[in-house]
Amino acid sequence: MRRLREWLVVWGAGLLIVPALPTLAGLKNSDCLECHADKTLYKTNSAGKGILLFVDAAKLATSAHRTNSCISCHADLSEKHPADNVLTKPVACAICHERQTASYGTSVHGLALKAGRASAATCQDCHDSHKIIAATSPVSPLHVSHQAETCGQCHESEAKDWAVSVHGKALTAGVRDAPTCTDCHSEHKIQSLSGDATGKVSVDACSRCHASERLNTKYNLPADRVRTFFESYHGLASQYGSTLAANCGSCHGYHKVLRSSDPNSTISKAHLVATCGKCHPGANEKFALGKIHVDNAATRSAPDIGSTINWWVRKIYLALIVAVVGGMVAHNFLLFVKKIAAHLRSTNRPVVRMNSSQRRQHAALALLFVALAVTGFALKCPDSWLAKLLGASEPFRSWSHRLAGGLLLLLGLYHLVYLAVSKDGRKLVFDFLPVKKDLADVVGTVRWLVGLRKEKPQIGRFGYAEKMEYWAVIWGTIIMGVTGLMVWFKMEVTQWLPRWAVDMALTIHYYEAILACLAIIVWHFYHVIFDPDVYPGNLACWDGKVSEQWQHEEHPLEVLPANAPSVLDSSRFMAPTDASDKNVHDTGQRLC
Repeated sequence: MRRLREWLVVWGAGLLIVPALPTLAGLKNSDCLECHADKTLYKTNSAGKGILLFVDAAKLATSAHRTNSCISCHADLSEKHPADNVLTKPVACAICHERQTASYGTSVHGLALKAGRASAATCQDCHDSHKIIAATSPVSPLHVSHQAETCGQCHESEAKDWAVSVHGKALTAGVRDAPTCTDCHSEHKIQSLSGDATGKVSVDACSRCHASERLNTKYNLPADRVRTFFESYHGLASQYGSTLAANCGSCHGYHKVLRSSDPNSTISKAHLVATCGKCHPGANEKFALGKIHVDNAATRSAPDIGSTINWWVRKIYLALIVAVVGGMVAHNFLLFVKKIAAHLRSTNRPVVRMNSSQRRQHAALALLFVALAVTGFALKCPDSWLAKLLGASEPFRSWSHRLAGGLLLLLGLYHLVYLAVSKDGRKLVFDFLPVKKDLADVVGTVRWLVGLRKEKPQIGRFGYAEKMEYWAVIWGTIIMGVTGLMVWFKMEVTQWLPRWAVDMALTIHYYEAILACLAIIVWHFYHVIFDPDVYPGNLACWDGKVSEQWQHEEHPLEVLPANAPSVLDSSRFMAPTDASDKNVHDTGQRLC
């Protein structure tokens, strides 16, 4: 009953609206055909082109628009047509074909039409006006077998060149995979492959087929042509925006593409010098002996002597690089180890900064952090060199990342236990707690860095920088752990939360990883490696010790054990000159 009432309402509204419509609604197709059945009826458009106005009723009956009435497309006409001498406006195809019309509007044809070129191709020029048939039909003007003929109405020379090319001959022979006009230039968004878009010839047009393993295997085509072109100077230049570097069409031709064995080919021996000379004036036969598609990985059994010699040169240089650079690395590594060992044996680092347990935890944290960073970014960027270092196995990258993440969470739990049960751990927590002085130290340090203060603030065991790092590690481990587990166990998580929660967790996980890695590189590495006072590294992470000088400069307010060297009272070091620092110095035990 409800559905019946709805239909009655719609039908009643129609009765009220129909009388208000223009009388054009009563115009029938037969009324239009009284004139348009005349085969001699035509008009001349603003470009001076004669347009036949004859409509074949039989063709219209077989078109895709056979169920449409004339006025459904020509809605701008009145019943007085043609006596009113008002010309019919172009049909607005966008009413039914919005997406196709939008694409056409950005094509070379659409842009030309907007610029006032009335001769630019329109929908009717390609699809016909009334006999509109699906492009899959063999009788359609846009069927692959008729595209060159249709496009050739405006692009006659290009159509003739294509017809005698390897592509045109292949299509004539029944090879459907052979490219036609729309395969290279697109369908509605027709693109020009010249001028500033020269790189598109290689990237978007030729590579579409010649980089296809399926087509190369099916038709026994060389599989390396696209890769070797983009490795060449021309390919690299075009990738970086050069509009002057040669592309595929520059050498092979754009429409009249012929085999190199064809005497008419632009890359045949007879024409190769002239082809190279278009970009390289003065090119001769010796210059033309060079190759664009050089495969450095080719076997030494290549047919020409140039490729064979190039293969041997490549192998010799690879061996030379490995031997020379490998020897340099080994020499410098052994030298570095010797100097580090000598530095560790020196007696001028008596102050213990980290005990053995803390050093082991730090080492484990560093190792797991690096493993997580490498495996994580390898998962995110499977084509990167990081991923290649881990091999081609995605399961290996996934499970190694999960294993490192699980171990990091266990390390975090161990650290919490260490903080709770050990005396050194409890003191560590107390020393890492933020205090009011930290804020004053931030302000004082900034003033010292910009030259508004002569002496930098004096710090206890841990300053604001180290406290920020420590709590950032704890916070980051929690965030990464929670989001990582959500992504890992997404099936269980989505039993309680919507799927977008997992997607959000993955986003947080990724950007938190970027933040953590950049913070380690920019902040932590500077303080423990690149700071001139510790370069080439603060060795406290190795044996836990630092020098008296460094301790006095960086942490003068730290109260050391009774048996530790007295660095604060040493006459070798300057006493604090700032009054506020002296007050803090006197109360160092309480603040630290």
